[in-house]
Amino acid sequence: MLTYSFLHMFKTMTRFGLVLTVLLAAPIVASAQTDEIQVYTGGLADTGKFNLTLHNNFTPNGQKTAADPGGIVPDKSWNGTAEWAYGVNDWFEAGLYMPLYTLHSKDGAFFNGFKLRALFARPHADDHTFVYGVNFEFSVNAKQWDPRRITSEIRPIIGWHLKPVDLIINPILDTSYTGGVKGLDFAPSVRLAYNLSKTWAVAAEHYADFGQLRGFDAVKDQSHQTFGVLDFSGKGWDVEAGIGFGETAASDKVTLKLIVSHDLN
Repeated sequence: MLTYSFLHMFKTMTRFGLVLTVLLAAPIVASAQTDEIQVYTGGLADTGKFNLTLHNNFTPNGQKTAADPGGIVPDKSWNGTAEWAYGVNDWFEAGLYMPLYTLHSKDGAFFNGFKLRALFARPHADDHTFVYGVNFEFSVNAKQWDPRRITSEIRPIIGWHLKPVDLIINPILDTSYTGGVKGLDFAPSVRLAYNLSKTWAVAAEHYADFGQLRGFDAVKDQSHQTFGVLDFSGKGWDVEAGIGFGETAASDKVTLKLIVSHDLN
C-alpha cells in the first residue's frame, strides 16, 4: 500500500513535470561549457538543513573557440558556482545556484547567471538498493554563457546500491523552450563507483551530449568525456575530485573538477 508521503511526492513531481512538458512543447542550443560536472545519486539534504556545495571545473586543454559568437572559450577557463540547498522534507530538496561564474586566463571574469532547482527523490536513498528521483532546473543565463536567456534541465535519477558497487544513471534532457519535444537535447551521465569504505570511494563517470532527439549529431560532433573520480565523505563534509578526458573532436581534451560540500547548520 502506498504511503501518504509517497503519494504526496508523486503528485508534486507530476505537477512539475506537466508544467515543464507544456513549456517544452512551445531546438536546444547546447552549450560547450558547464558549471556543474556531477552525477546525481538521489541523496538529499536532511530535513531542515542548509547545505553549501562549491563546484569548480578547470579546463587546461579544451576547445580553442567558443560554441557561439561572443561566448566563452573553454580552453584555460575556470567555471564554477555556489550551490545553496535546503532539505524541505525527506523527499524534496530546493536549491539555488548563485553566483555562476567564469575566470578566464585571457578574457577575465564573467558572471554567468543563476539557476533554481527542485530535486525529488526516494527518501533516504543511500539505505535502499534501488533509488529513483528527478531534478528540475530553471536557468537564467548571461549572453556569453548561453545565447538563450532562459534554459532548463530535466534530470531523471535511476540507480542501484549493490554494496560495495553503485551504478547511477542520469538520462538528462535539456531545453531552450524551442523546437518542441524533438528539440530536446539528450545529455546523459553515468557513474560506476566502488566503495572502499564508509568514507572513501573511487568511481568512473561518463558525461555525453548526443544532440537533439530529432536526430543525434554525428559522433565527431558529440561531446563525450570520461572521468576518474575520488570521493571522501565524513563529519559533514563531502569532497569529490576528478580528471576527465575527451573522446571526440567536439570534447574538451582535459578537464579537472573539484566539488566541496558542507552542511551549514
